[in-house]
Amino acid sequence: MSATPVATCQATEYEVSILPEGDINRHVFAITVEYRGVGRWAVTRHGSCLGTDGEWAEGVKEYDRGDDWLNAHRFDLDTALRLARDAAPHVVVNGHTALDAYRRSQIAP
Repeated sequence: MSATPVATCQATEYEVSILPEGDINRHVFAITVEYRGVGRWAVTRHGSCLGTDGEWAEGVKEYDRGDDWLNAHRFDLDTALRLARDAAPHVVVNGHTALDAYRRSQIAP
């Protein structure tokens, strides 16, 4: 009888936002960094994928993209987190940036 292998655990997703945890608007302004295998990560938001050029491309499905597209939209973890952090203040929802939402949340009632 063979031994049962030890289960492994792996982080596969990060949420990136300038809004603090618990802020009611955090989820709508959040960017996700998602593991795509073989040490490569994607920076995503609502079905779009951030590229090395700082532009959001529609679609995140690897199977309908060529190697050039994948190489421009898949990163090592440090690069993906840096790109997501750089983009986080500029996420726009209903004409307002995450930075606008952050500043409004900092105003004392």
